[in-house]
Amino acid sequence: MDGLLVIRVRLPLVVVLALVVQTAVLDRIRLVGVAPDLMLLLAIAAGVAGGPERGAVTGFLSGIAIDLFLQTPVGLSALAFSLVGYVVGMIGEGVLRSAWWIPLTTALVATAAGEMLFAMAGAVVGESQLMRPHLAAVAAIAAVLNAVLAPLALRMMRWAVDGTGSAAGAVRGGAFAR
Repeated sequence: MDGLLVIRVRLPLVVVLALVVQTAVLDRIRLVGVAPDLMLLLAIAAGVAGGPERGAVTGFLSGIAIDLFLQTPVGLSALAFSLVGYVVGMIGEGVLRSAWWIPLTTALVATAAGEMLFAMAGAVVGESQLMRPHLAAVAAIAAVLNAVLAPLALRMMRWAVDGTGSAAGAVRGGAFAR
């Protein structure tokens, strides 16, 4: 399938599906008051599956989509998620691609970083309530939850950004294969 068509049709479809799951299901299923951040996980998975450009684009789309439901400035999630997706994509291009656990660890670390970046960016624009005392614990719990969901998100994003949904790409070229 043409690459442009994949991005124009599949990526928005996955973002909308994830938005519905995030707002209708995952926000009600919490562990110690913390829900997984599926929209951030999409940016991370896109960075892993498609590189920095697709990670940033997916981060922007998923961030803007979730910003419509948050009571923070519009664009705050888009900024944080775009940066995380881009950095994950950049790191993914230079990482050894053979271990199955690399995407899980990437999701864990990148989610924690993304949650902290979101809170710090919010504090810069006057949303100081985002810098709460238990921010590190919230970020850690969200990171673990996202790491659990990472294999599913990675499969969805492989389908959305490059037209493959199989794990064959992971086996053929390693965890960060495109």
